[in-house]
Amino acid sequence: MLGFVFGLNARLGRLHFFLASVALAIVMTAICFAIAMAVLRNTSPSAIRPEDLTRSWAIIAAIVFFGVATLTLQSMRIRDIGWDPVCVVPAWFALMIVDHVVAGRFPAWAIGREHQATAVGALVNLVLMLALMFWPTGHSESSYGAPLPPRTREVTPSLSNERLARVSQGSSRSTWG
Repeated sequence: MLGFVFGLNARLGRLHFFLASVALAIVMTAICFAIAMAVLRNTSPSAIRPEDLTRSWAIIAAIVFFGVATLTLQSMRIRDIGWDPVCVVPAWFALMIVDHVVAGRFPAWAIGREHQATAVGALVNLVLMLALMFWPTGHSESSYGAPLPPRTREVTPSLSNERLARVSQGSSRSTWG
């Protein structure tokens, strides 16, 4: 079932991945703008604290939507490359968690005070995103771009053609019983 939910069994080419990523960014920008306008309509900007915003159901729904949509797009592209997203995505998550822990444990290795990542994590993210954008489609037996195998079974006449041939030759055998 996860294959259908997260697109683990689907494929998405480079151009479609790029265009879908741009469309997702536009949709998320519109959603964030709508949420911000709804929040600012009722309160003044100086009275809003960031921790209060994370308790809003609209923001939580937007975060979940963006996370699932991004995971789906990346899984579909990873499958198209020829890699297995069931292995690559958890490894990517694990590496980012380890990177976050290392950046928290050793602040000197972190990119900056605000960022909780190291240069190694940033480099891995950059390489993986470039691979998703520019790596060619994997050519395998199950690839949708591969030619179909030749037909090996003989073409048999249909049942209706056989009946017509019997009727035209004057066969006395009944076709209804």
